[in-house]
Amino acid sequence: MREQVILECTEARAEGKPPSRYFGTRNKKLKKERIELRKFNPFLRRYTLHREKK
Repeated sequence: MREQVILECTEARAEGKPPSRYFGTRNKKLKKERIELRKFNPFLRRYTLHREKK
């Protein structure tokens, strides 16, 4: 029961840059809440918090 999710940067819009997006999967039965991961944003050139978008 894996679901495909989109992770979007939370800091890019505040700085006027385009948000970076990553695709990932999560197990719907074990993880009921939204995923938050630290991923690299190439527009900001640093690691930022990415949250699940839906």
